[in-house]
Amino acid sequence: MIRLFAALNIPEEIKDKIFGYCFDAVKNPSEYKWEAKEKIHLTLKFIGDVKDEILPEIIKEIEFVKRYSSFNCTISKFGFFFRDREAKILWCNLDTDDSLVRLVDELDKRLGKFGIEVEKRKFKGHLTLLRIKKNVNGKLIQGFKEYKFDPVNFNTNQVALIQSILKPTGSEYKVLKIYELK
Repeated sequence: MIRLFAALNIPEEIKDKIFGYCFDAVKNPSEYKWEAKEKIHLTLKFIGDVKDEILPEIIKEIEFVKRYSSFNCTISKFGFFFRDREAKILWCNLDTDDSLVRLVDELDKRLGKFGIEVEKRKFKGHLTLLRIKKNVNGKLIQGFKEYKFDPVNFNTNQVALIQSILKPTGSEYKVLKIYELK
């Protein structure tokens, strides 16, 4: 079995800018275990575990994304996902036009023929920046809520099929295929 997801690649200079804002927003940023810069992406579809033998078919099925134009994106705020009233993930939003939602829906439908579950939740574009393992003080949350920055606008033109390899130290990503958008 192989664990997969499809993602929109984020340009390196944008990742640098966002992490710069993160490190400005909080005192002592070295106290936190930030996501590795090379792992920052916009998940379009978590595919999950599939049999190795259908990987070539999945790679071929996703080729349709090359018909889409590149995406103009904007990042303008930070937020948190909570579980049991505790902050668990720090994210930044990623806004773009409706064509990205259409791509996500088409990806969902096309991969359904492989028995991959269709996503029931509405797509919400975000980049995961920090996974919070232990309870954090309110200063971290307040720091990000109060931090303001000028919107970051950029264009991205790559979708990647990525293998997620789970290890005791965390997941490792291996890019299996890059699809260039128009």
